[in-house]
Amino acid sequence: MKINKKIIKELSDYLEEFNLTELEYTEKDTKIKVSKNNISVNNQNIPSPITDVNNLNVNLPEKSKTGIEVKSPIIGTAYHAPEPGAKKFVEIGKKIKKGDTVMIVEAMKTMNHVPSTADGVVKEICVEDGQPVEFGQNLLILN
Repeated sequence: MKINKKIIKELSDYLEEFNLTELEYTEKDTKIKVSKNNISVNNQNIPSPITDVNNLNVNLPEKSKTGIEVKSPIIGTAYHAPEPGAKKFVEIGKKIKKGDTVMIVEAMKTMNHVPSTADGVVKEICVEDGQPVEFGQNLLILN
């Protein structure tokens, strides 16, 4: 993929001209996102790097030292079962397959089913039922 430096320069200039912190440009199958963070180091403002988001893969399972981590895709409240008193989606030692619902994360009154990102056996459940969770927070760890 050839990067059009002229477009990136124009987008960077727009950040300054309109006092923006982030700008995204999409054309056909190309998506460019430019952003800046005003970080003060030795009294200098250093913009963050320009990023081409075409090649980012956010939802791949991560292999950690302890196992495969299944992370929350959104901010919300995690629930272990589809409703209070119902059977939990997963328990420690249960074998699950990629795509199986492992939890629900409720955000703005919407119940979002969280699928497993890999096959495995539940080694650890990292959040309590009804606990608030952040984007990218570990929900469970698989062997």
